[in-house]
Amino acid sequence: MISNSFNLIQRMMKRLENKVAIITGGAAGIGAATATRFAAEGATTIIWDLDETRGNALAEQLCSEGKKASFAKVNTAKYEEVEAATKAVIEKFGKIDILINNAGITRDSTLKKMTPEQWQQVIDVNLTGVFYCTKIVSEYMVEKNYGRIVNASSVVALYGNFGQTNYVATKAGLIGMTKTWARELGKKGITVNAIAPGFIATEMVSKMPENVIDAMKSKVPVARLGQPEEIAAAYLFLASDEAAYINGATLSVDGGMTI
Repeated sequence: MISNSFNLIQRMMKRLENKVAIITGGAAGIGAATATRFAAEGATTIIWDLDETRGNALAEQLCSEGKKASFAKVNTAKYEEVEAATKAVIEKFGKIDILINNAGITRDSTLKKMTPEQWQQVIDVNLTGVFYCTKIVSEYMVEKNYGRIVNASSVVALYGNFGQTNYVATKAGLIGMTKTWARELGKKGITVNAIAPGFIATEMVSKMPENVIDAMKSKVPVARLGQPEEIAAAYLFLASDEAAYINGATLSVDGGMTI
């Protein structure tokens, strides 16, 4: 009877209760799935994105369901915008417990055809933006001696990918940054980890030709694409207190592609 009651209490407890979480790129795709899951787990969920329409709609939907969520238009590649948005969160909630560096873009092209503009755009968002967010937010986490930071890398960082010099460079760079920050911030009560998603069935992927999608599936041992909610679950685990002793790790969520 005692055991059954304990299990019931565990199921009723929300894993992110009383936590304040920022999710960059949270208006659509994996980011939206993560915002939805975090809000369901009790977090006060702050969505940062450039897409005001979808970001506001998601926040309003979550609030209508009795959850705690808000949206702010933030260009993470702009230091001043990140700084101002972070201060706004602190002024309203007094702390930031979790930072999910999910925002990212692609500007694919072969090395021969890639322009300096394509290179820089991806570097600015995928690498510099993560640096800005982590640098600014972590200062407030240090004050509370607590924090969970999770960066979005990719399986392509582990094996490369044709036509993605800029994207692969940023995602590989994030793995190195993750390890460095894990060393620097670990003693201050902050863990820093990364996830490396494989082929995920996002809205963008679903618009690809069927033969292209089938080719992607053929490379995955479990013979299917991953779902955004499965990446959100990985974010949730690393952001939770259950992962308190995991630091500096990169978790591949790819159906076995990197075997």
